[in-house]
Parts: sequence; structure tokens; C-alpha cells
Amino acid sequence: MSSQTYKIAAFYKFAPLPDYRERREPLRAFSEAQGVKGTILLAEEGINSTIAGPNNGLEKVLEYIQSDPAIGKLKIKYSKAPEIPFYRMKVRLKKEIVRLGRPDVNPSDQVGEYVDPEDWNDLISDPKVTLIDTRNDYECDLGTFQGAANPHTKNFRDFPRYVDSKLADKKDQPVAMFCTGGIRCEKSTSLLLKKGFKKVYQLNGGILNYLEKVDPADSLWQGDCFVFDNRVTVNHHLEPGSFDMCYACRHAISEKDKRSPQYIEGISCPHCFESLSDEQCKRAAQRQKQIEISQKLHRKHIGMTAEERAAWREEKLEKRRPKRGL
Repeated sequence: MSSQTYKIAAFYKFAPLPDYRERREPLRAFSEAQGVKGTILLAEEGINSTIAGPNNGLEKVLEYIQSDPAIGKLKIKYSKAPEIPFYRMKVRLKKEIVRLGRPDVNPSDQVGEYVDPEDWNDLISDPKVTLIDTRNDYECDLGTFQGAANPHTKNFRDFPRYVDSKLADKKDQPVAMFCTGGIRCEKSTSLLLKKGFKKVYQLNGGILNYLEKVDPADSLWQGDCFVFDNRVTVNHHLEPGSFDMCYACRHAISEKDKRSPQYIEGISCPHCFESLSDEQCKRAAQRQKQIEISQKLHRKHIGMTAEERAAWREEKLEKRRPKRGL
């Protein structure tokens, strides 16, 4: 492998980790020592991560994680990029490794039937099957499977409400769901089964596995796939896509978006131009000025990664969410 190419590994596993807090620092220190960067989420229910680095260092980290008897062997999805798409190494402690907000839903108890990428086209081409993209609206906007329903959720915690309002009459019909790497479908299919749905399927390994295994000539995927790192999106060859990120609203933006009069680099884009407050624009302008100064001095400005931007978006939406009584 060229010295200019870096390997990226995405993986998750639901496994009881009651001592997940104690695992944080040793895992972070070991990863940093190998030159690996990215984000690892740890929770009592398991581990979820995308990390990148030199081939040898990345494999050492993966061996380290899989040598833990509580975790064991992982299903890892690989891709590559000309540079590491992360600024730093972070190990975060979470209530859930993917936040649905339903503690009664446990993928370790039951999940939908796995469908391999090679068999996915046949399943979703059946007109009796309801196909659902479980990702958030800004992800669906960039690419999805032909015929897939977009739940128009702002975050994954909105998904149970979508199920109750739009799928209640489909409990006896086959439902197929997909997401980026498979983790959200572990919980979404478990949720549907808990609600009494009879035939629930999920794309094994998610979109990334499908893009890796299915020839583009036979593909039913349309567009790019959003990823939670500085690549922003990947194409059908799992190469970095053509999208950038708006630092004001954290939405992916195309070259067409950049040509819009509503696009001001680092400050606004067509997706957020009309919704930003004067104070938000002011902060964005100050940040953009810092970036430009760093560029003139040939320094790298350390901003938020795409994963951190997504977390920021989630926190912002959570603050806006009306509080419910117990």
C-alpha cells in the first residue's frame, strides 16, 4: 500500500461492557501510540467506531480491541483515503453506542433477519416489501436506494415516532431497512419486532458493505453515502465523494450549493441561510477568519470532525426538544 494511502476501519458490536468507563484511557493511549485517529464510542451495551491510520498501526489497534474477551471478533468494514480523515483520537463514553432512547429495545435479544448485499436487490425489488432508510434526513438527501422511504428524521431518536405514525398498518407486511454500517438497523429492526411486526429484514453490513460487494452496474444505490468523518461522503467505489461540509449548519454541500449566492464559505449555505441568527453568522465569520489566518501561516486549523459535527447537531436538537414528564 502506498505511503500516501491510509486505511479506514468501521465497526460496532453489541456486547455487555459494565466496566466500559475503565476501558477508555487504555484504549485511547494505545491507539494514539499506533498513530491511529478517529472516534470510538463505549457504552454499557457495546462499542461503535470509525478509526484510521497507517496499515500496521490500524491492525494493531484492531487486534488489541478483539483480544478483549468481552468484545471478541469484530465485523470490520474497510475503506481508504489519501489522508487520515480525522484530526485526533477520541474515546467517548455514552449511554448508548447508537442513541435510540428506548432502553427496552435490546439487539442482543432479537433483531431482523440479515440479508447479504448479494441478495438485497431481489428483496427490495419485491413490490410487497416496504423499504425504509433509517438514517437522518441530511444523510438521505445525498443518496439512498431506489424506492426507499425517507422518514425525515432529524436524529435517530425520532425514528420510534415515525414507526408509530407511518408503519402501524404494516405489521403483517415485509419491511426491509438499511443504514450506513448496520448499527442503526440492529435497533430499528429490534424495535419493530418488539412492536409486533412479523417480517423484518436488514441489510447485512449496511450501505458500506453493499457498495463494497455489489458491482455498480448492478447497483440499486443512487448517489453518495454520508460518512462520519472528514471525507463527508463516499461514492460507490468507497472513495471520498465530491461533497464538502457547511460549518454553519453541518449539512453536506455540493459544488452547485457553493455557486449559490446564499453560500458564504464557513458562514452559510442554501440549507441554512434563512434560519441562521445574526449571532450565529457572527460566530461563523470569526471562525472562518481564524481558518484563513491559519492557512496563510501554513498551519492546520483543528476544527470539528464530521462525527463531532453530527454530535453537535444532536445536542442542539436535544436542547430544542420539549421535555416530557416521566
